[in-house]
Amino acid sequence: MDYSNKLPLLEKVLIKISGEYLAGSKEFGISPSTLSEIADNISKVHSKGVEISIVVGGGNFFRGEAIASKGMDRVTADYMGMMATVMNSVALQSELEKKGLDSRVMSALTIRKVAEPYIRRRAIRHLEKGRIIILAGGTGNPYFTTDTTAALRSVEVGAQAVLKATKVDGVYSEDPHKNSNAKRYTYLTFKDVINKELKVMDLTAITLCKENNLPIVVFDISKKDALFNIFNSKNEGTLISEGDIRC
Repeated sequence: MDYSNKLPLLEKVLIKISGEYLAGSKEFGISPSTLSEIADNISKVHSKGVEISIVVGGGNFFRGEAIASKGMDRVTADYMGMMATVMNSVALQSELEKKGLDSRVMSALTIRKVAEPYIRRRAIRHLEKGRIIILAGGTGNPYFTTDTTAALRSVEVGAQAVLKATKVDGVYSEDPHKNSNAKRYTYLTFKDVINKELKVMDLTAITLCKENNLPIVVFDISKKDALFNIFNSKNEGTLISEGDIRC
């Protein structure tokens, strides 16, 4: 199914990148080569005049929910996870600026030495001036994932879509690494995702996108030019939307 007619010309997006992806082939930390590849992909899109916001997870350093399940206080664990996202955001900012891209890290946690506080109007002004903003520290509250952060910040800054960068080329009926017969979807509605219990984002994030008519594109960021293709009316990954999409 061709979804290109369901997605508007994208001029303002939020890219959600998992912390685990930054680790590359490792299980922990940051892979410099992976970080460089991500920055190159973002640079190509930015050169088209697209306003870019980014949310990076922290799972390559710390996963609050996973640690909490082993006995740590959940609130404490979640705050530690938020700080991990700040580390990843600062690393990505450094790589972007090495490539000549003006960027700002804006954190929901107050860490003034390394990041500006997240203020919606200031974030929008940075975007208007052509700067890339990296939104760190989650929502600033425990119990919320970085997927929910991505959905929330997208709505706040007026992004036209959430581009969810993963290690697979879209949404599948089952885990394609475990079942080679898993079906890849080109297009889904939010209702499909909820009813089929597909593991795209957590329910809070999906619901927030659905209520605000905010489409999601799930794609494989490791695939050459996959991110760039989304802006060239090519059916990259899986589009999730509902009815008419805001432009």
